[in-house]
Amino acid sequence: MQQQHHPLLSASLGTQREIVSFHFGTDSHQRVYIQAALHGDELPGMAVAWYLKHKLLALESAGQLKAKITLVPVANPLALSQHWHGTQLGRFHTQTGQDFNRRFPALGETLAAELADILTQSEYENKRIIREAIDRHYRDRIAKNELDSQRYTLMRMASQADLMIDLHCDWDALPHLYTTPHAWQEIEPLARWLGSEVQLLAQISGGEPFDEACCEPWVTLAEKFSRKFPMPRGLLPVTLELRGVADVAPEQAEKDADAIINALTEGGYIEGDVGESPALLNPATELAGCEYIHAPHSGLLLNRRALGEWIKAGEVVAEIVDPITDQVTPLIAQYGGILYARNLMKFVTTGMLAVRLAGENAGRSGALLVE
Repeated sequence: MQQQHHPLLSASLGTQREIVSFHFGTDSHQRVYIQAALHGDELPGMAVAWYLKHKLLALESAGQLKAKITLVPVANPLALSQHWHGTQLGRFHTQTGQDFNRRFPALGETLAAELADILTQSEYENKRIIREAIDRHYRDRIAKNELDSQRYTLMRMASQADLMIDLHCDWDALPHLYTTPHAWQEIEPLARWLGSEVQLLAQISGGEPFDEACCEPWVTLAEKFSRKFPMPRGLLPVTLELRGVADVAPEQAEKDADAIINALTEGGYIEGDVGESPALLNPATELAGCEYIHAPHSGLLLNRRALGEWIKAGEVVAEIVDPITDQVTPLIAQYGGILYARNLMKFVTTGMLAVRLAGENAGRSGALLVE
């Protein structure tokens, strides 16, 4: 194992931060990148990453790694320093208001212009050329502030991988994941081993999140050059939502780490035999088919249905109670689906997102992710 330190551009005197990465295996043609806590207050992934680090070290010592695996257990040191009267503010950058998992750069068009006369008739060689171009781009790119410095550091490592796993969690939720339609077939074993109950697919979900930005150069280059050159498959992205923010337990974290190891083994990144993977709990659905239910007014949120229940159109999933006027407003599903996530807050303000259902008929468009 190699440990690397990546200093970030300092925002202020005496506040130098860094990202620490751990690298396992040889510099193989196969590469895996795993990071945790890009939203700094989402800690289940950080716990899983700690178990992964020790399991990968043992596998490396046993000579079982068939890929170079990079692990970043703490992907967002900026967010770890954001506290307000004892409450951690880990989702948004307090200086700019930006979501830490949005506005990552797209490189595809830039790389296409740069590589048009360099690509070859060898898929293996083209993969090397693209990786070097990505590395060179982020190595030479000058960050204007600490937030961009963090973004570029993470993207430089992650965008060169064959498989990128971003560990997150939701407010109060079932285990679920996000990936792209083109990657789903090879991500499916990970969903099986993890016991993911909802699999949400979108090629472009809006807002330039980390996972989509990592695969964007590969997708763009393939679209532009696949008729002329043999292009590599490119990066497979997946964001794993490891239940809710309060679901930090050693037993569950180690179980999730084992699930990731088993999926990597089945995918050929680790040598070994894990046997037959578990059954997929639910088929993949389009992210655009999810129904987001918002609070029409402020009040106390009373959930009437449990996580994992199938909600039919017209059924009540929760109520908003105004204890002063006795107004009780039911939150009614318009389309229905699996109740896979809900707000952890029990007091909601007008317009706050309260409940999410994974169905097929909502037909949303534009920005599909939670803001």
